[in-house]
Amino acid sequence: MRSKMNIPGAKTYYYVHTGHRIGLDRFRRAVAILNALADEDITLLTSDYRIAQVARDFGIEKSVGIDVVRNIPQIAQNGDKLIFDSEEANPIMLEDMRSYFSRFVRVSDKQDDVKAENEFLISPYLEGDEICNTVAVADKYFTCNEKTVDISYFFGDDDYEKDLEKHLDFVEDFDPHLLLGFYYFLDYEEMLKTKFVNYFEFEEYDAMIMQSKILVTASPQAVLDSLASGGKPIYIQREDYTRDFNTLFENLNIPIIYHYDKNHINVMIEAINEQKYGKIAKNSNKIANFIKESLNL
Repeated sequence: MRSKMNIPGAKTYYYVHTGHRIGLDRFRRAVAILNALADEDITLLTSDYRIAQVARDFGIEKSVGIDVVRNIPQIAQNGDKLIFDSEEANPIMLEDMRSYFSRFVRVSDKQDDVKAENEFLISPYLEGDEICNTVAVADKYFTCNEKTVDISYFFGDDDYEKDLEKHLDFVEDFDPHLLLGFYYFLDYEEMLKTKFVNYFEFEEYDAMIMQSKILVTASPQAVLDSLASGGKPIYIQREDYTRDFNTLFENLNIPIIYHYDKNHINVMIEAINEQKYGKIAKNSNKIANFIKESLNL
């Protein structure tokens, strides 16, 4: 790796794109990474004030809501260090960031991505110098726990268009436990609680992951967390969500359901014990060491 002197007084930040139209997948990934870096002084920046206010509940000591990505320079100074997990920035903005920060680590999910000069990359697809080829999953999910819930359904932390409600018939045959999302409207939550006999509150995400034998979810991070915990995840491809994870999930032999295909999901659940899932490595130390070396921490 390149050698670059630390700037005295330089601070380290981690920016993650969050919000009521994009959910918390990147935030949950940031939690896994930041908890692995708990011995370092890193401030989390989120594009949503609400999740920044409760970040301490996830073990994050310092967090600031900044509304939009362009507000990062209002907090960070020229010469500081940044971990960046977002698709908001265009190529020109990214190049400006690489120049503005003395060290810049970018988290990517794109199979066709290319590592630029003056950055370090975390990717599940790419390999090479200054690239950490891995996915971020918290160590706690690798703990062996008894699976006490047959099947759970987690649409995601966001459902602005109330698509879960529109497709309730998609899951009615297998009567799952429901995990409520962070950005659901209050009246929406109350309605869903009447539709599902059993449900987990948002704060019970870890319990849902640990306890569920089968997890039907449109959250890519929940898929990985479930797989690490010994669960059998089934991924629902939402029309409004990226397909960047699909090749990764196919390589891990994780079933993917498109267009809320009720017949397909029912067949998959019936044959789930025959599905030969792949495995992901316990990798928090790998990521932590890569970031520490990349940022000269």
